[in-house]
Amino acid sequence: MRTGILIDELGVGFDAMTAQAREAAKLGYDTLWLAQRGGWDALTALPALGAAAPGVELGTCVVPTYPRHPITMAAQALTAQAATGAPVHLGIGLSHKYIIENEFGYSYDRPMRHLREYLEALNPLLRGEKADVHGETLTAVGGLNTPGARRPAVLLGSVSPQSTRLAGELADGVITTWAGPRATAEFVVPTLGGASRVVSGQLICVTSEVDERRTWIEKTYGGAANVPAYRAILDREGHDRISDTAIIGDEKTVLRQVKSLEDAGATELLVMPIGPAEEQARTRELLAT
Repeated sequence: MRTGILIDELGVGFDAMTAQAREAAKLGYDTLWLAQRGGWDALTALPALGAAAPGVELGTCVVPTYPRHPITMAAQALTAQAATGAPVHLGIGLSHKYIIENEFGYSYDRPMRHLREYLEALNPLLRGEKADVHGETLTAVGGLNTPGARRPAVLLGSVSPQSTRLAGELADGVITTWAGPRATAEFVVPTLGGASRVVSGQLICVTSEVDERRTWIEKTYGGAANVPAYRAILDREGHDRISDTAIIGDEKTVLRQVKSLEDAGATELLVMPIGPAEEQARTRELLAT
């Protein structure tokens, strides 16, 4: 199973992000991932990470579709791909109704129709072809003149049956959140079908302070359990709380739980280290390729 790591970008200066990238490259991680969470722009930042960690693959997890027209998204992704010279994995997703409507002012009506039409426009653009989509939720007509650009892989941030099936049909795979071995094996992999990629995002901490770390997760992320899509994936896993999904414990415990994800069908681990700096460092070192 390939291993990537999430670069912490929240409240972090740009130099600190590139320093994280250099460290992850030295440790041997396959992929460096950046989230889009109201701070630095993930796609724009990829070339800087690529310069700090030459040759390491780069990804976004995930860029919301609604605020970026597919022609704009394709142009940004192809530019990042050309600027870095390394493989780029374009993770995109719907985000959530309360964000898209309350923060951006866009309608979140018919999200699955929007996502299908978005991919029908994005995919040909990334292949160097013209888009010709006159849909119910968007229009995208035209092409991009980007000589020599290589197609980035397209992954959907997905936990719902509809978007997971769509990923199997029109994308290269999914990036999952809060999905453990049971949900991965019994829901994600069968719903995707074929040989699609499953990038399993996991909060991980090598620590002896297990209860304290789970308490922090609940304070920080616990509200996500009330988001319908996340509630559904927790129920599939048999968990009540967000903190139940985290991989926390000593080195042996963490490695055993990671192996269970691989056995369940995850093709790539996306490490999201938590805890004090010393514990995060132990986690990064343990799980490096």
